[in-house]
Amino acid sequence: MVAPTGIALPSGITLRTATEADRPAVNVLLADAFGGPPQRDPVVADQSAQLFPLDRTIVAVQGDRVVGHTRDTTMTVTVPGERTVEACGVAGVAVAPTHRRRGILRAMYLELHRRIEDAGLPLAIFTASQGGIYRRFGYGPAVVEHRVTIDRRFAEFLPTAPDPGGVELSSLDDAIAGIPPIYERWRRQVPGAQERPRTAWLIQLVSAGGQAALFALTHPDGYALYRYDKSDPHNLTAEVVELRAVTPEAHAALWRTLLGLDLTRTVTATISADDPLPHLLTDSRLVRTISRHDGLWARLLDVPAALSARDYQSDLDIVIAVDDPFRDAGGTFALRAHDGRADCEPSTRAPDVTLGIDVLGSLYLGAHSARTFAAANRLRAGSSRVLADLDHAFGSAREPVLGWFF
Repeated sequence: MVAPTGIALPSGITLRTATEADRPAVNVLLADAFGGPPQRDPVVADQSAQLFPLDRTIVAVQGDRVVGHTRDTTMTVTVPGERTVEACGVAGVAVAPTHRRRGILRAMYLELHRRIEDAGLPLAIFTASQGGIYRRFGYGPAVVEHRVTIDRRFAEFLPTAPDPGGVELSSLDDAIAGIPPIYERWRRQVPGAQERPRTAWLIQLVSAGGQAALFALTHPDGYALYRYDKSDPHNLTAEVVELRAVTPEAHAALWRTLLGLDLTRTVTATISADDPLPHLLTDSRLVRTISRHDGLWARLLDVPAALSARDYQSDLDIVIAVDDPFRDAGGTFALRAHDGRADCEPSTRAPDVTLGIDVLGSLYLGAHSARTFAAANRLRAGSSRVLADLDHAFGSAREPVLGWFF
């Protein structure tokens, strides 16, 4: 395959779909890019090959050397209004350190997005290892995660906090059999969460990749997966890898158990901004945020289809001008929402709002405010009323959450 139209690759470098013979070189490239050992677990390798098949993998090669890589799979993602949209989940984006700044990443992304458009998928998503690269390709951070730490020794629940019980310590084998249906119930409620195939469960949870063993707490309406960090002998830490609760009662019951772990001094977790945990405790400051970062990035490939796929918190009738400097998804569109549902189509009317497609990606799941982008001069509205209407309509009743890392 030659370089896609619009980009010139260095002499001797070409793009093509990966083959089975490329796997060893790809493993080395990804291990170097993400700071881990090459994948040697045959079970994980087999499951990963099912989740990200070779015909969805692009490599940049120079002779017989793999110097660039990206892969993708189709995901079903929940959007505001408990509706879903089909999206392209992109992963494993890497360029060899010997071949940086030669146009390889841009060439791979041109080819990748051509394929996404050909498949008719309106949205692309990924988890980014770096925050300064992907806006130029039209992506915006669409999920915000808060990494928190809690000194368990001083954590006391308010007298009014629910204490429903019903939590059991389960073997991981039993948990893996029982928690996928709970996750499926949870993800239908939460923007940003994806359907989770069995292959993803096996990759993410069963194969720990050399890390400490996972323990599982289960409740009829929730579960928590955690492991112990013994690196500091004076501070045994329980790291909550994943906690999903369908009901407030399950959420409270799981956290009561986690904050009651004997011998544990610190509990760490990743939560959303609207997690009620701090408000269950007598001292909310104990839930201390140590980082706030993006958990998922999104890019609209078909603006009318993507905007029509989600619900809106209030009626809206505006025209938006979307700038897409990387692909051809931009343009001027009339967006009309009534009773939550919307339709969107190209328009010749003068725009009420102008923004980049990366900003639209950040607004799409409801994690970010249009007012904030307007204050940063990355969104321009014709009036304060238009801005207020846009801001409220694009909000979400629940904070978006990344369902599972990919």
